[in-house]
Amino acid sequence: MLNSVLIVFTLLQLGSSENLSHPRGIPASKASFYRPAETFRCIQSGKTIPFEYINDDYCDCEDGSDEPGTSACPMMRYYCENLGHKPEYILSSRVNDGICDCCDGSDEFEGEKIQCLNFCEEIGRKDREEKEKEKKLQEEGSKIKLNYIQQGQKIREEKKARLDQVEKEKDEMTEIKSDLENKKTEAETPEKEAKERHEKAWEEEKAKRKAEKEKQTALIVFDEIDSNDDQHVEMGEIMAHSEFDIDADGTVSHDEAKEYLEELERVGRDDFIEKIWPNIKEIFKSKKSDSEAKGDKDSQSTEEKVPDLTPPVADDDEDDYDGDDDEEDVDKQRVSENQDVENKTPEEDEDKMPDYDEETKQLIAAADDARNQFNDADRKLRDAETEMNNLKSFLDLDFGHQDVYASLKGQCFEMTDREYTYKLCPFEKASQRPKSGGTETSLGVWGHWSGDETNKYSAMKYEKGQNCWNGPDRSAHVILQCGMENILLSASEPSRCEYQFEFATPAFCSQEDPNANKETHDEL
Repeated sequence: MLNSVLIVFTLLQLGSSENLSHPRGIPASKASFYRPAETFRCIQSGKTIPFEYINDDYCDCEDGSDEPGTSACPMMRYYCENLGHKPEYILSSRVNDGICDCCDGSDEFEGEKIQCLNFCEEIGRKDREEKEKEKKLQEEGSKIKLNYIQQGQKIREEKKARLDQVEKEKDEMTEIKSDLENKKTEAETPEKEAKERHEKAWEEEKAKRKAEKEKQTALIVFDEIDSNDDQHVEMGEIMAHSEFDIDADGTVSHDEAKEYLEELERVGRDDFIEKIWPNIKEIFKSKKSDSEAKGDKDSQSTEEKVPDLTPPVADDDEDDYDGDDDEEDVDKQRVSENQDVENKTPEEDEDKMPDYDEETKQLIAAADDARNQFNDADRKLRDAETEMNNLKSFLDLDFGHQDVYASLKGQCFEMTDREYTYKLCPFEKASQRPKSGGTETSLGVWGHWSGDETNKYSAMKYEKGQNCWNGPDRSAHVILQCGMENILLSASEPSRCEYQFEFATPAFCSQEDPNANKETHDEL
């Protein structure tokens, strides 16, 4: 009888209130371990101790289960009942340490150290208000989320339908391109032959003109060397030109002159042009003076006296100005070309190939038309292939459950702090640029979802951004939260070259109570 009275007395002394039927520091759910008896069994080891040892400020059990309401066992946790708010556990080492850790003040029951006020009702009310506010946000955001889901699914269906259509168009374009390529080849063959004929004829004409020009130059030189005008170049006339002094002794010897005359004593015009001129044209120097050259056009040096042997081009046969033989039109064309015409030399005019004949022009026009049609078909085919690749890339992206995030693709969101403007383009890239203006720096391109095991769609990872000097590539971790609109809330750099964004979006909202699945950690 005496032992029973002692046990009841102990419970009343160690409880957190007069009506509490279990020792201080444990929840009601654990009261069954602490039923009044003569002995107490340690919960893990099974060791038995007298019941009056419970909460006697001495750790008897290795697991600390005999001291739930004191700081005697450091591994133990103290249960704060916190009526009006939410219960919680604190480390037993905080019990009676002079600091009010429980909102109901139950952890500081030795009144001589500190008197704790019970403010659980106040903070409980605020917490409930915040939870209600969060609940309403989730509910309203979830309504918008339903639209996002509908949009995402619609976008995916449209992309799939467009992909099917483009694949069919691509097959048709491939056939069209192949047919046009054959037509292009057919049109280019006669064009090529006609142009080659024209160019070959022009090369022959140029060679003919060059030979005639060379002949005329040789005749001019012949006339100058033939000082006695007997229509022959003789030894003495060669010896009169110092440039033929082979051994540079100051005179042209008979043997030196004979060598230039190919061992002949004298040569006429034809032999001079054919045999002598090729040997001396690089060293011959005219004896005509500058004054003679100015006063007499025929006395110019061979370098200047190059007659224009280009046959006159009839206006009605060939004209570089679209067949118009009107001299006024030609003048207008020349004026429009300005310096090009003014600076053009006679040699350039001579070397310019005449325009193609009408038949060749028609062949070129037909080939150009075939090429244009082929190139247009080729461009359309390449555009279709590009679109197909883009559509496939889009459809391969993971836009979350029911494609709820698909509508964010193609949008960008910005925020500015004191130094930088940050940009987030979901499923594409993250970047920053100086607030004052400047080059944009890549913080990463879309990598993957990086949320925890409970919800991988709670965070995004952007990687392989611009390399940091003497460091890693930049990257960005984007944490999602529920919001009534899409908005980039914050940006920071918690680690060097590793950025963190906070992004609010209705796509992350849920109609479920965000606190419904949170379990209170109830252990001794």
